[in-house]
Amino acid sequence: MCTVLLANSSKLLAFEYSGTIGIESLGFINKPLADAQHNHYLSGVAELELIHEWDSGSQSLAFVPFYRYSQHDSKRSHFDIRELTWLKASDNWELRTGFRKVFWGVAESQHIIDIINQTDLVENTDTEDKLGQPMINLALIHDWGTLDLYFLTGFRERTFSGTEGRFRSPVAIDVDHPRFEENGAQRHLAYAARWSHNIGDWDLGLAHFYGTGREPTILVEQDASGNLSLIPYYPIINQTSIDIQATKGAWLWKLESLMRSGQGETFLAGTGGLEYTFYNLFDNLFDLGLVSEYLYDSRGKHAPIVFQDDILAALRFGFSDTQSTQILAGVIFDRGSNSKFYNIEASRRLGDSFKLEIEARFFSGILNTDPAFILRDDDHFRAELSYFF
Repeated sequence: MCTVLLANSSKLLAFEYSGTIGIESLGFINKPLADAQHNHYLSGVAELELIHEWDSGSQSLAFVPFYRYSQHDSKRSHFDIRELTWLKASDNWELRTGFRKVFWGVAESQHIIDIINQTDLVENTDTEDKLGQPMINLALIHDWGTLDLYFLTGFRERTFSGTEGRFRSPVAIDVDHPRFEENGAQRHLAYAARWSHNIGDWDLGLAHFYGTGREPTILVEQDASGNLSLIPYYPIINQTSIDIQATKGAWLWKLESLMRSGQGETFLAGTGGLEYTFYNLFDNLFDLGLVSEYLYDSRGKHAPIVFQDDILAALRFGFSDTQSTQILAGVIFDRGSNSKFYNIEASRRLGDSFKLEIEARFFSGILNTDPAFILRDDDHFRAELSYFF
């Protein structure tokens, strides 16, 4: 974190700044399904964070712009304001307005309750990258817990790969003609509330969301010439969720679950499991975590998502070196079809300012009735080298 001084009306404003720039190589093992797609993509990414505090630290302004330029896939080249937030803090309340990123969830394999921000799907298929969401957020902080109230304005549409991009269906999603259940102001608005509290070893969260859903339903349409179109449709939904995490010595117990209405029939979904960590193995060479989770969706095989009745088994290595080397390797397998999704993620700092991240993902035994069938030839490796300042 560095500091820069800017002149403003004969006064100096102190901004602390940090950021990262990086280059990514994304390579695929198999030939693409469509002729327009490619086997290798290069891209560059930059993110800057500016923070200014005043009023004895009770007020602050944060600005986090983000930009990626991608070879071949024009839909992956995009700019976003991840955060542009004014914060006013008091003893028992905090008020935030502007663009923000808010995370809900505790599970490792997927974050099904994380609904405040729209998924930036062109960044990574793990759905962990999010677009900045304009909002007003009031947090009431008391002994009985924290109550966050959200008024969400300015709906953000989900990003999808373009015609030349990978990780897509044979027909690219038509992001230029989305449809909504509500139009006008109601299309852009959503409301949410979340209570969270720590009770001993337990971290608890209970939330409700109402408004235009972040996860679109994909409509399949055909014109008079027989050409297919895939149209994202965003309905109005109600979603009630709960997340629980318990830390018991070397054990970590996790559960996040939801009930959603408005997107077809009302359904239940959940992800729960545990992690046990062996510390200081082989003369403090590394820690080893054993991770297991169950992924459930009551819609079963009719669900428009990949995981409905699946199990995750994974190993997490945390090495005790100055470079903070980490490795997560796991497999998610479908209990019904026996299809498998293999995932390896590794990261290591290089010197004081560089970091190398590597991912490898493979798909096996996917049936043509599975939503993941479109990814059957998208086994890939991703490497990103980042410079931090």
